Amino acid sequence: MSLTGFTAPWWFLLLIAVAAVAVGYVLAQRARRKRTMRFANLDLLDKVAPKSQGWVRHLPAVLIVLSLLLLTVALSGPTAEQKVPRNRATVMLVIDVSLSMEATDVLPTRLKAAQDAATSFARNMTPGINLGLISFAGTATVLVNPTTDRNGVIKAIENLKLAQSTATGEGIFAALQSIESFSTVVGGADGPPPARIVLMSDGKQTVPEDLYAARGGYTAAQAAKQAGVPISSISFGTTHGSVDIDGKAQPVSVDDESLREIARLSGGDFYKAASAEELKKVYGDLGEQIGYELKDADASKPWVVAGTLILMIGAAASLFFGQRLP
Repeated sequence: MSLTGFTAPWWFLLLIAVAAVAVGYVLAQRARRKRTMRFANLDLLDKVAPKSQGWVRHLPAVLIVLSLLLLTVALSGPTAEQKVPRNRATVMLVIDVSLSMEATDVLPTRLKAAQDAATSFARNMTPGINLGLISFAGTATVLVNPTTDRNGVIKAIENLKLAQSTATGEGIFAALQSIESFSTVVGGADGPPPARIVLMSDGKQTVPEDLYAARGGYTAAQAAKQAGVPISSISFGTTHGSVDIDGKAQPVSVDDESLREIARLSGGDFYKAASAEELKKVYGDLGEQIGYELKDADASKPWVVAGTLILMIGAAASLFFGQRLP
């Protein structure tokens, strides 16, 4: 077990008493041997005394001292880093529904694969997370405000519809506004819950074309940074995707560069997914990262269990070898 600290280290002072018990046992054994050697007829003793049990006779005492050591550690309140579910956080799932999501380079289509992965993400999110959903194409639409009700989010994901253009910045700004409104309502003495945006897109921003424009993706990412809301961006698709527009195949290559920069500007992380399986893995990793946190939790139980079991074994050994309790 990897320990990170102790909540009550002063209990380690009991180790002095444990050491005194061990020393007392050794001294008692020596005194007993001296008394035996002093008053016994050695020739007669050698004939009538039972064979010595050797080191085995000390086993009960060793086990009892060991159990006292383990129980002392337990009393000292050992802590260990453990993964525990978050009991409060806000996550906005922002999904691109531009026409490029109709490409079939990811089977059956980019949109269908995204819906399946996002549905799994919503279902597996820990109960304490407030999850919201935004779709964006030429404009952004808040489909579900942050809530712990997963059914509404899943139903909205299943009903996503394609539309023209890609306004990445609008999707991020809508998510920030939704987070701010929700935080105002639920924020108490502990302040607003931590928040994150999960942005999934497959193409380059087209509205506006300048990512640094007032409503552009990079500007929105900088606003997210100022608000303390990191963006986990997922670049979904391949470089050979295409869609049919008016009977002509139009290439819709995924835009990794801008999505990576959006994540960097916001203080978040960038993920690349070129298949449905990779997308599910990304969402799975994000679910673990967002839904759980590492905390120093109480780790005394294993020490109590081990100490108690060894104490019981020591008592049983004492009865077996010496027909008495120590």
